[in-house]
Amino acid sequence: MARGMNHIYLIGVLARDPELRYTPSGVAVYEATIAGEDHVAGNDGKERQLPWYHRVSILGKPAEWQSERNLRAGDAVLVEGTLDYSSWDAPEGGKRSMVKVKALRMEQLGYAPETTQDAGGGVRMHGGMNQVMVVGNLTRDPDLRYTPAGDAVLGLSLAVNETWKDRQGQQQEKVHWLDATLWRDLAEASKDLHKGDPVLITGRLTNESWTDKDGNKRNNTKIEATRVEALSRGAAPGTATTPAAPRQATASAARPQPQRAAASSAQGSRSGGLDIDSGLQDFPPEEDLPF
Repeated sequence: MARGMNHIYLIGVLARDPELRYTPSGVAVYEATIAGEDHVAGNDGKERQLPWYHRVSILGKPAEWQSERNLRAGDAVLVEGTLDYSSWDAPEGGKRSMVKVKALRMEQLGYAPETTQDAGGGVRMHGGMNQVMVVGNLTRDPDLRYTPAGDAVLGLSLAVNETWKDRQGQQQEKVHWLDATLWRDLAEASKDLHKGDPVLITGRLTNESWTDKDGNKRNNTKIEATRVEALSRGAAPGTATTPAAPRQATASAARPQPQRAAASSAQGSRSGGLDIDSGLQDFPPEEDLPF
């Protein structure tokens, strides 16, 4: 299994005032929503502005230190962090899960950028940065599909390993289950990947919001891939391995148009609008968190 890589970088503004809270066991949690816009070209060559809102958390003592900086809505920040997967048993039954951004670093920018006020009363940065880079193993064979407009779309599910030492010095491991969407040329070039293949994916983080067949609001956080590199199969560096022939994927792809939700297999109607609360989910019940 490939050694996991898990990085995200965001540059945006605080959509609203951050909050500091404490879990029942006394762990400090600093929560902020970072907002910006991705300026991307559609299949027709026209540039589109795609708003994004991502919840960011800082844990433990660093959360308290960050709170003392007294940042407020509209302040521009750089966030360096990782994607963090969690799951829990829903009160209504069944499993629920979410992917959020765990910040390792948050720095205020030295200037006031141009901002846009959204329909929900918050603000977002005009432009910004929204970049993800992960390495993991595919958990199933990809399935190539086509939208009614004829655009190829490929969904990848990825297991990304994280290891760390706890306060007692014991080695701990967690698997982050992440989804990625590939479009057009990149989708067709990656269709021959297989379950278990290690891959590097770069792209941007996106949120989807829809209503399921039972009328419940659902949210999902995915990586919209702009580059995929097939890696050699085998163990992590430093161990014996017999590599397979690497699979090549194109390094570029046309960006998706806003109606990309039509290709989704999720049941229910997708929401086309985006405001400050789009894609933001309630935190799951408290769980043990690595520091």
